[in-house]
Amino acid sequence: MNITMVGSGYVGLVSGACLADFGHSVVCVDSNRDRIDALNAGQIPIFEPELGALVAENVRQGRLSFVAELEAAVAEADAVFIAVGTPSRRGDGFADLSYVYQAARSIARALTRFTVVVTKSTVPVGTGDEVERIIRELRPDADFAVVSNPEFLREGAAIADFKRPDRIVVGSEDPRAEAVMREVYRPLYLNEAPILVTSRRTAELTKYAANAFLAAKITFINEIADLCEQVGADVQQVARGIGLDNRIGGKFLHAGPGYGGSCFPKDTLALVKTAQDAGTPLRLVETVVAVNDQRKRGMARKVIRACGGVRGKTIAVLGLTFKPNTDDMRDAPSLAIVTGLQDAGAQVRAYDPEGMDQARPLLPGVDFAQDPYGCAEGADALVIVTEWNAFRALDLARLRATMRAPILVDLRNVYRPEEARLHGFSYSSVGRPEEPAFDREAARPATSSEATVRSLLAAG
Repeated sequence: MNITMVGSGYVGLVSGACLADFGHSVVCVDSNRDRIDALNAGQIPIFEPELGALVAENVRQGRLSFVAELEAAVAEADAVFIAVGTPSRRGDGFADLSYVYQAARSIARALTRFTVVVTKSTVPVGTGDEVERIIRELRPDADFAVVSNPEFLREGAAIADFKRPDRIVVGSEDPRAEAVMREVYRPLYLNEAPILVTSRRTAELTKYAANAFLAAKITFINEIADLCEQVGADVQQVARGIGLDNRIGGKFLHAGPGYGGSCFPKDTLALVKTAQDAGTPLRLVETVVAVNDQRKRGMARKVIRACGGVRGKTIAVLGLTFKPNTDDMRDAPSLAIVTGLQDAGAQVRAYDPEGMDQARPLLPGVDFAQDPYGCAEGADALVIVTEWNAFRALDLARLRATMRAPILVDLRNVYRPEEARLHGFSYSSVGRPEEPAFDREAARPATSSEATVRSLLAAG
């Protein structure tokens, strides 16, 4: 099939490359000519594992191309995907749909035959209706159908998610459009990925509901972590205990400094605003948004307490991106944490394997290091903010020797408390007892035979 992807950012580039890898002919369009020039030169504007190789191979095979002019690409397309940004609108928090509507107007002018216009961008309920209205108003003679096909891609695992999805949601009431969408995703039939066909509005809401639910899981376990710290319980064991229940599941039950990224913050806020406008406020989601915002700044206070104050001290921060395997700094917890430390008088030095170029303009006054050990050298505390694999097996003895003060604040629970303390660190984590966990086996009363053996050993 001939497919046009309007927008060559994260969603558009990943989706376009994967669809081309299925064997379709894909043209990615972007109004940013610098981005198009970079892509044509083989430069990938985002960091996503395996994406560079996938793009290069499909360009080489002639199935994937990048252009700045939309008209010709739309004229030849069986399906045109709108994959532009929908950031939170400044001032009120609603999704900014100006890029979506601008794309719809441009597509309308270029339609030449029956074409399925697909909203891949995350959009509030009713956006597809407005896209259809815009196109019909500009081109009453055009033969087209508007479909909602939300994306469910995790940054850092987007290619696997696209090629092995849990489900494919298609919102359409047009049989011709449904047939086209089934053909688009036909290469996935071997994976038996279910295609869920719904109304367009149902598909739009499904995306927001999914992200809000996952954000709620994260926020729930973070609040349980706070309770664990007060009562001496271990949040990791609590999470495992509830996650083994098939009704709950273990994913997204990892306590930490709060969620960030390009989806959860803006999508939960947009859902809250949509619900308020509809007269059915979502109190649970409103609370999730508020608690998550407060938590990020609260993590800075946790570091300050662990250090006994940070004024005049150097705090080393490992990990800046909102999650590993991406360079995305949007709404990353590190932004609030670093700012909170700076406000308290600390000098912050930071290192991230992929995100420092994105972080520099967002974090003025921060010194950036070349590696984790250079980041920790002479520091009064080391804070792990993002759980990159490169931080999971650090040489703790080397870190301890190079730091001014042996304070380790692990906001991702990467290390075992006893291991950190064995290397001389004052160790703080999230939702775990400050002292070593209770050893049930050591505390168990000995049996009579065990007591006999112990007495004989003690007697030599």
